[in-house]
Amino acid sequence: MGIRIEKHEEENFKKLDQVIEKYKEEEGMLIRILQKAQDIFGYLPMKVQSYISERLDIPISTVNGIVTFYSLFYQEPQGKYTISVCTGTACYVKGAHEVLDAIKDELQIKEGETTMDKLFTLKTTRCIGACGLAPVITINDDVYGRLTPADIPSILYKYIKTHKKAHVPEKEEVKN
Repeated sequence: MGIRIEKHEEENFKKLDQVIEKYKEEEGMLIRILQKAQDIFGYLPMKVQSYISERLDIPISTVNGIVTFYSLFYQEPQGKYTISVCTGTACYVKGAHEVLDAIKDELQIKEGETTMDKLFTLKTTRCIGACGLAPVITINDDVYGRLTPADIPSILYKYIKTHKKAHVPEKEEVKN
């Protein structure tokens, strides 16, 4: 194979080999393999796409065509929390772009980007079917509706605070 696998990547590529072996004979296997590969790696960089292309003897253009066509596949690392801002008609009319701008300002990222700490990824989406709550955002599986730009800092703070709590080591007991 022409792909150089670094020492720290070996375990993930071994898992990918198992996935490829399991599904390679199935109809429509490429999408399933790509989904499993994304579960393993967190996203689908060109290195992983090339590896799958070589292992399945499928042109890289076919693999990349599927990855770029379907919005469920990511070619860049994603944040722990994906913020999706609905820009469907009802949300747009009720101020979704102002909410989107507030999120961009607060996180200092643009649509489609991930914060430096890999905590948040910002996306826009079409109607999510919660028009009565417009404007709406989702953060992973949580839904927030009837938003104004002023609501954004406190919503984001909740996730930042939760993340920090999860990463603070327990204080060791001090013995006298």
